[in-house]
Amino acid sequence: MRPVRASEIGTYVYCRRAWWYQRQGLESANQGDLAAGTELHRRHGRQVLLAGLWRALALISLLTAIVLLTVYFTLRLL
Repeated sequence: MRPVRASEIGTYVYCRRAWWYQRQGLESANQGDLAAGTELHRRHGRQVLLAGLWRALALISLLTAIVLLTVYFTLRLL
């Protein structure tokens, strides 16, 4: 008995017929749409990663500004 992959379970839950076709080795007729969807997900993933990097950079900049202001006002009081 071969192991069942999580993607197979997802396919079965979404559409039993698609799962059966996949088990028979039949390829989907809409390969162009599948490729376009894959590219869309890849671009979205890059955008999400870039947004996370920008957020980290903004947080580092904010913390740096707070530290510099603290040092400035501390030295000014002395």
